[in-house]
Amino acid sequence: MKENRYIAAIVGTGRIGFTLGFDKKREQPASHTMALLDNKRINLIAAADSNEENRERWQKFVQKHHSKKEFTLSFPTSKELYENVTCLDIITVAVNEDNHLEECIKAIEYKPRLVILEKPVALNSEEAEKIRAKAVECGVPVMVNHERRFAKDYLSAIKLIEQIGEIQSVVGELDSGLRIYGEEFEKDGTYSLLHDGTHLVDIVQYLFQCSLQKPRVDGIFKDEKGIVRNFSAHYSSVSSSFGTIPEVTIKMSGRSKFFEFRIEILGTLGKIIIGNGIAEFYLRKESSLYTGFYSLTKQELKLPKKTGYFSGMIQNAVDFLDGKSELVSPLEDAISDLRVLEEIKAGF
Repeated sequence: MKENRYIAAIVGTGRIGFTLGFDKKREQPASHTMALLDNKRINLIAAADSNEENRERWQKFVQKHHSKKEFTLSFPTSKELYENVTCLDIITVAVNEDNHLEECIKAIEYKPRLVILEKPVALNSEEAEKIRAKAVECGVPVMVNHERRFAKDYLSAIKLIEQIGEIQSVVGELDSGLRIYGEEFEKDGTYSLLHDGTHLVDIVQYLFQCSLQKPRVDGIFKDEKGIVRNFSAHYSSVSSSFGTIPEVTIKMSGRSKFFEFRIEILGTLGKIIIGNGIAEFYLRKESSLYTGFYSLTKQELKLPKKTGYFSGMIQNAVDFLDGKSELVSPLEDAISDLRVLEEIKAGF
């Protein structure tokens, strides 16, 4: 029996919407367009983007990908898209953060079967709640692209946690050259606490099925303009699916001349480090250096060559529409991430 295909459109054909799919260094698919095209159960037929060059490049590429029997349309606004295309099951919203509220609500009001929203949900939790209210009103589910929830390396880490004994601490660290926070950047979301921090907070809360609340924020460094460049947020006695974790720390640097994203999990019997380009697993072993002592020894890890971080998200969307699965990254969880970031920001 032939399975039905879901009809999709995308709003926003910039980097995450489209062009990251041409980055030869990234695991592909690395954009919403490429991931949608890559799934045989989805027929991507339309897009909207105010940038004419982006829009034309997208249409030319997608039309070439399709068979001759299929068609592709593009529009300068989402309003025109929705007025001219009436059969959409999936709408992906991949615009800049400052347009998430407006464009996600428009997509919800169209009443597709599913909206896929690029992270973060919105500029703040107040805007995010407006999106949630509209989703409830229209009965439209929204999933948020927190991609690490679908990555096979992070999912493998969950299985390894049980082997390292009781968890003593978890440290999530993100280092980059982008400013962490400045009040003047709230209007467009161009600061790392929101743009990248949402990923860091989300994967920690997801891995441990925990809720990070009431942080102690210290290690704050501000540059000569008063822009936050470093901080550490500490959470004590965090209840998780692996028992109580004595301390969880979220650390970010915005003055590093490199990019690093990593989670370090210290147990009583070992340690796990997982992150961008990092996957390490250590267990205790009788020390070769000291009699009567144990040392950590690096274990061999066999991880898949491809994590499937983007394709896994799209497959979850298909499985959800088929009635086979719940959404792995629902709107409610993403709003929780925003609230964690806002509590950290209040500590600055």
